[in-house]
Amino acid sequence: MDHIAEIRRRHFISGEAIGEIGKSLNLSRPTVRKALKAETEPVYQRQVQPTPKLGDFKDQLTDWLVFDSKLPKRRRRTAQRLFEGLQAEGYQGSYGPVQRFVHDWKLASGKQPVSKQAFVPLAFPAGETCQFDWSYEYVLLDGILQAIKVAHFRLSYSRKMFLVAYPREAQEMVLDAHARAFTYFDGVPKRIIYDNLKTVVDAIFVGKERQFNRRFLTMANHYLFEPVACTPASGWEKGQVENQVGNVREWLFTPTPSFSGFDDLNAWLALRCQELANRSHPEQAGRTIADCFTEEQAPLLPVKAVFDGYVEKTMRVSSTCLVKVDHNRYSVPAEWVNRVVSVRLTADRIRLVADRQVLAEHARCYGRNQLVCDPWHYLPILEQKPGALRHGAPFQQWDLPTPIRIVRDRILKQDKGDRAFVELLLMARSLGETGLETLEVACDLTLQTGVIAAAIVLNEMRRLTEAVRPKALHSLPANIPTLHLDVQADCSRYDSLRGYRYEH
Repeated sequence: MDHIAEIRRRHFISGEAIGEIGKSLNLSRPTVRKALKAETEPVYQRQVQPTPKLGDFKDQLTDWLVFDSKLPKRRRRTAQRLFEGLQAEGYQGSYGPVQRFVHDWKLASGKQPVSKQAFVPLAFPAGETCQFDWSYEYVLLDGILQAIKVAHFRLSYSRKMFLVAYPREAQEMVLDAHARAFTYFDGVPKRIIYDNLKTVVDAIFVGKERQFNRRFLTMANHYLFEPVACTPASGWEKGQVENQVGNVREWLFTPTPSFSGFDDLNAWLALRCQELANRSHPEQAGRTIADCFTEEQAPLLPVKAVFDGYVEKTMRVSSTCLVKVDHNRYSVPAEWVNRVVSVRLTADRIRLVADRQVLAEHARCYGRNQLVCDPWHYLPILEQKPGALRHGAPFQQWDLPTPIRIVRDRILKQDKGDRAFVELLLMARSLGETGLETLEVACDLTLQTGVIAAAIVLNEMRRLTEAVRPKALHSLPANIPTLHLDVQADCSRYDSLRGYRYEH
């Protein structure tokens, strides 16, 4: 109270009665007595906080809290998200009553607040340190609820963040995430702090000594940054990114967002990282994160070349020209059947390598029991077994252009049509990269004639690919001598030749 000093002075020094003091200051007698007993200003604490605007929404808020309590912790809405939901329902009050209601409800439900620990404030030079971590989130991909892994990067000086999502947490994902982050930051920090991830650390020794994964060290040597692993169970050593995980979950993944696929999701995450960089810097007043990031870009190490972040393993090709990777099968050219090839896995591609050359490349599939085939890999087998064309799985999935598909269906109904269509495919393969396009044009021309036969298609392909004849010369060059005497025929020479023949 502002009048404590005046009340005590008027009563103890001037000798005024309690009633007179209360009347002049418009205070009750009990209030004056409390002031006379207090030597310091009392802290007023209201026992019951009225919430008139929240009253009509308490049942709705309680229902939401009960529903969220049955979800995994990371999917529960925070008080801020519940407040925003109530605003959408028409709530006109402030955030404070909602926060207090949520806090009291959690206490009544037996959820005690987490005890706080004391920490030392940290300061990082520009361009020196970045922190890395994974988080486990839920999104709707093509209408299906899926659990995903999100890689988090945070530059410790500017607080600039980068996020990228993957179906799982594997070493090739770690390598790809770093390449994307360094491209996004347009530079590499000198140190990056990690948990003791199995994809990063192979063994933990005493203190800070670690045995890092060899493939991960290869990437670190490529970009010239120093990897640093935290002490086990000491997340505060990279507290910025730990807080970022919780904030991003609240800002971006609550409620559950929806996307068509990972490309759409990662494009949205990159856009949101740019938007969040416009927030005020938590320590440098008057500056945004984007402003500090502009300052931090200069001391970052330059990216001279992007690291090819693949993980390699050797596998034997099966008798059906397939290798099995992560419960899915991928085709290999037929000449490599029952031989060993190197399988290079990246976040989105699978490359099959042998003899220092790429034999095949496929888009990586993250389902199960999927068959990913290139029909051209099986063409040499069709030379010996043309009957496999009808029921071969690689050819049933083949998305051929419409003219080729129509001609194929017509030819397969003819006698020995399997072998005839295989000859067309062999001809297309011999033409290289333009072979399928040439076959499509030839099939289209054949359909226009109305007579469908493999011989006609072959003839059209040869006409389309035959060498261009040299143009006829209509005038002679100026340096060629000309004849001034006309050549006259001498038929008597033939008579002499006939006579020579009869004599001999």
